[in-house]
Amino acid sequence: MTTENRGVDRRSFLRGAMAAAVAVPITVSLASCSSGGSGDSGSGGTKSAKNPFGIKESSSIEAVIFNGGYGYDYVSYAAKLVDKKWKTTSKVKPQTNIAQSLQPRFVGGNPPDLIDNSGANQIGFNTILKSLETLDDVFAANNYEGKKISDTLYPNVKVPGTFSNKFVAMNYVMTVYAVWYSASLFEENGWTPPKTWDEALDLGAKAKAKGKYLFVWGKEAATYYLTLALDSAIKEGGLDVMNAVNNLEKNAWSQKPIQDVFNALEKIVKAGYFIPGGAGTQFTAAQAKWSNDQQAILYPSGGWIENEMKKATKEGFKMTGAPAMTVTSDSKLPYEALRAAAGEPYIVPSQGKNVAGGKEIMRAMLSKDAATNFSKTRLAPTIVKGLVPADGFGSTALVSQTKMLDAAGDNIFDWEFSSLYGLNTDQLVIWNSFLSGQADVAALTKQMQKISDDAAASK
Repeated sequence: MTTENRGVDRRSFLRGAMAAAVAVPITVSLASCSSGGSGDSGSGGTKSAKNPFGIKESSSIEAVIFNGGYGYDYVSYAAKLVDKKWKTTSKVKPQTNIAQSLQPRFVGGNPPDLIDNSGANQIGFNTILKSLETLDDVFAANNYEGKKISDTLYPNVKVPGTFSNKFVAMNYVMTVYAVWYSASLFEENGWTPPKTWDEALDLGAKAKAKGKYLFVWGKEAATYYLTLALDSAIKEGGLDVMNAVNNLEKNAWSQKPIQDVFNALEKIVKAGYFIPGGAGTQFTAAQAKWSNDQQAILYPSGGWIENEMKKATKEGFKMTGAPAMTVTSDSKLPYEALRAAAGEPYIVPSQGKNVAGGKEIMRAMLSKDAATNFSKTRLAPTIVKGLVPADGFGSTALVSQTKMLDAAGDNIFDWEFSSLYGLNTDQLVIWNSFLSGQADVAALTKQMQKISDDAAASK
């Protein structure tokens, strides 16, 4: 289970604008803040195509990396590439509490050269924006293989790291949201992943005939079905549906595509196709009923699910993801459209002693060598596309994530209203009630709208 912590205060969300064709950028309106560095602090080298940031040979670089689920040695791997190339000395330090350890260094004017500003205790971006380098030059540079970095990345990966219209955080890891299933179980029974909610209802009946359920949920993860429902509604009705919800608009939850999905999900609840008792079940125990016991055959989650359940997954499970269902076959966005977002934000402080060195480690991380190493060792895709081999390093889940990203193309979107405004705790109450059959669509809609209205009023 992952919690998105963008570090943006409720009052900092700027409504509206759409990035590219598919995503709404989350920005911070801080008029007095700007990216304060020139990009060459601590460099001393001569800038060129091969040395885009002007890193000085034999200089020292300090990186502080959040030591969470992905660890930090993948950054050490990239730093070694930099040290070999430029004869530098890189020190990569793990840290679990980024804000507590590094905010005093920002205040003191001596921050590290590179920071993975992640975890529950990340530094709020609204407090340090004026102290961060813009990173457009990183994406404009060539990677270590000689290709322009921006040409090697998935679409819209700048969006979650753009604040006040400045790109200041490189989010390195791609999180794919999907409906997960066992390909081996489906092959055994002749089932196919549902593309519409009607197909899901039909599959529920087939599962029931085999003594199984369609879905399962746990109390701390009931809002995974909010994610599934909203992703489905956005695909059905288009990006206007997402914008209304993201912007906390009045009656956003009464939009027809959302209501259609809520009603479809209610049919599945009323048909008894959810394993009962989810509101009283710890979420990993509930997930094990899907991944290990196979009592349920579908589960909506982010791509972290494989690593999270690796000790409780049936042998030969062949974990595989499919895009969220649509209501109809002629939805505004194609079935292949996908909610996916870059995460794990890396920043370069302008007052670092070696700004060029911090950016150079970023450039190394975006090389084919380092990005492949991350996917191979973490079984998760980075923002660098096309690096996962056909066997997915032995992970069917990783293979399916890359296939979904490739199939989605430019039809990738993301929404963040829930995490930005800290609404998940309130939303869990109504979703546990709805999935238990104790609240109907009208009650779900009313409560979701109230939660959004309260958040809008507190901005």
